[in-house]
Amino acid sequence: MPEILPLEGPPPLPGEASDLAPGLRWLRFPLPFPPGHVNVWLLEEEAGWLAVDTGVESRETRSHWSAALAGAAFGGRPLARLLVTHFHPDHVGLAGWLAERHRLAPLMSRVEWLMARALWFDIGPEMTEQQVAFAAAAGCPEDYLTYLGQRGALYVRAVARLPRSFRAIRDGEALAIGGRDWRVITGAGHAPDMACLHQPEARLLISADQILPRISPYVGLHAGEPEADPLGDYLASFADFRALPEDTLVLPSHGEPFRGLHARLDALEAHHAARLAALEEACREPRTPYETLPFLFRRAMDHGQLGFALGEALAHLRRLERSGAAVAERDAAGVVRYRTA
Repeated sequence: MPEILPLEGPPPLPGEASDLAPGLRWLRFPLPFPPGHVNVWLLEEEAGWLAVDTGVESRETRSHWSAALAGAAFGGRPLARLLVTHFHPDHVGLAGWLAERHRLAPLMSRVEWLMARALWFDIGPEMTEQQVAFAAAAGCPEDYLTYLGQRGALYVRAVARLPRSFRAIRDGEALAIGGRDWRVITGAGHAPDMACLHQPEARLLISADQILPRISPYVGLHAGEPEADPLGDYLASFADFRALPEDTLVLPSHGEPFRGLHARLDALEAHHAARLAALEEACREPRTPYETLPFLFRRAMDHGQLGFALGEALAHLRRLERSGAAVAERDAAGVVRYRTA
């Protein structure tokens, strides 16, 4: 298990900051959905602070940001740069608001920037129809399909208007921050090209959602890229992180800072291996993705949770298919069933 660092008191309150090291501060903002919070890291540089991620768009989050910017968290120094690790609302949600107020262009990988822009504008009925058809092919019941048809677009509700320009960063690039070079390491699976930051001399890794200390990052298959293999991409990305020292201090987007990077990667691999084995056994009888959910999740789920569970099941079934352990078969109605090969 990873070594969760002992902290002097609880994590920082919203709008306040904890000092982790000279030039490194920790902010935390609440989220209206699990896991209930997101971490934002501040890195000091000559012109002020570089912030990593933003929290979701909401009046509450804007209020906490305003308190942080005006208070001891920033210590009278400005927000000079903003880096967004990936397109999910809890990371990019207030990028536009901060960019406009501070006249800056966020740093993002090009794929994550384009994903954010595409989803923000994808609000028409065609999007809803595609999601309903995708869930129907996975064998979901009519009540869930009705829910999807009435729900509408979620992304735009949690993300402020995005700025029209950004500064692209890429895997392997060295970013000069606070007199040191931080190497960009991109991860896949949870998001297609998520930017993590590694500082070798200080042995620091800002891992975003790629590596979390207590929970497995969500890895799901979605209607927008139905032929993808996100779990395969996620597991393959571990090789870049295994090259880092075991005693690296990992700064995740959710949870507390920790050491024990390789042990945590081992645990995540074992978690997904167990899920794959459970599905391979379950699919000895052909099953729709919806019918596999009880083999992965032991709790009742509402409609809001069902979408995430289905995405996870589909990602694992696709990994079985790509590895040759399972076969997908579509019936005359368009419903897909997986069976063990």
